[in-house]
Amino acid sequence: MITLGFEGTAHTLGVGVIDDDFRVLADVKKVYTPAGGGIHPREAAQHMSEHLREAVCEALVGGKVSWSDVGLIVFSQGPGMGPCLRTVATAARVLALYHKKPVLGVNHCIAHIEVGRVFNKLENPLTLYVSGANSQVIALSEGRYRVFGETLDVGVGNMLDKFGREVGLAHPAGPKIEALAREGKKYIKLPYVVKGTDLSFSGLLTSALNAHKQGEPLPDVCFSLQETAFAMLTEVTERALAHLKNREVLLTGGVAANRRLQEMVELMAAEHDASFAVPKGFTGDNGVMIAVLGKRMHDAGARMRIEETVVLPKQRTDDVEVVW
Repeated sequence: MITLGFEGTAHTLGVGVIDDDFRVLADVKKVYTPAGGGIHPREAAQHMSEHLREAVCEALVGGKVSWSDVGLIVFSQGPGMGPCLRTVATAARVLALYHKKPVLGVNHCIAHIEVGRVFNKLENPLTLYVSGANSQVIALSEGRYRVFGETLDVGVGNMLDKFGREVGLAHPAGPKIEALAREGKKYIKLPYVVKGTDLSFSGLLTSALNAHKQGEPLPDVCFSLQETAFAMLTEVTERALAHLKNREVLLTGGVAANRRLQEMVELMAAEHDASFAVPKGFTGDNGVMIAVLGKRMHDAGARMRIEETVVLPKQRTDDVEVVW
């Protein structure tokens, strides 16, 4: 069975195609870049609407499949920006009805975990999920992905993007901050806020911006910002790992592409005799991860009527019953 996955929660329109063995046949992305400031939901949704037809055609042609080959259509149901979610959900419903295909809505956050589990052949990892809006430590327990720790304010990715905007770095700022951090020569003391297995990044952001305004070199501020934020994330992951005794650690989400964060979490995992994995090439938002989760759910018997495919912008990771 060929599965077609649609991602559309924020800035990325993704269309992924996988086969019955989870082999990736196509991975098409159309990324919205704001002219200034952060992501504007309506503009991002408009971008998706304008590029949907093109992206679907590219995916089908690139994957060398036709609509007769497709057995399942999957879309990101939540969480995310309402206008973006609705645009992609509407497209998935229309295509499913027109081509008479089953359709499933899936949780975007869980898709980030499942693509790592499948492609890295993991059994039950402790997951550090870091993206724009999310920073969570997650583990599967009693039929749900339980959140053992999370940000109390802003996600680490949004924190980095906000810092980048204020200091004049173009969106997305994360890769640019990572490059500047490699040039940093001095650590500037910044607030380190960990509360059990929860974190807070707002004070860190304010202090880093103040340090830059006071004349500290930008590479040094970027280095200090990264080191502090990533040490916080690594600490809460280690605390959960020591408690839960998982033998695998998965780092996923858009910020997981940062090599310094990978180094820190991998070292921590090794100290606890746990394996470490990153879904390379699929850390950021993409349609493949949506297809992977949808196929796993469908294989386990999950089905949805059209009226059940309403979008859920505030859906949490632990809202979903794991039946696969």
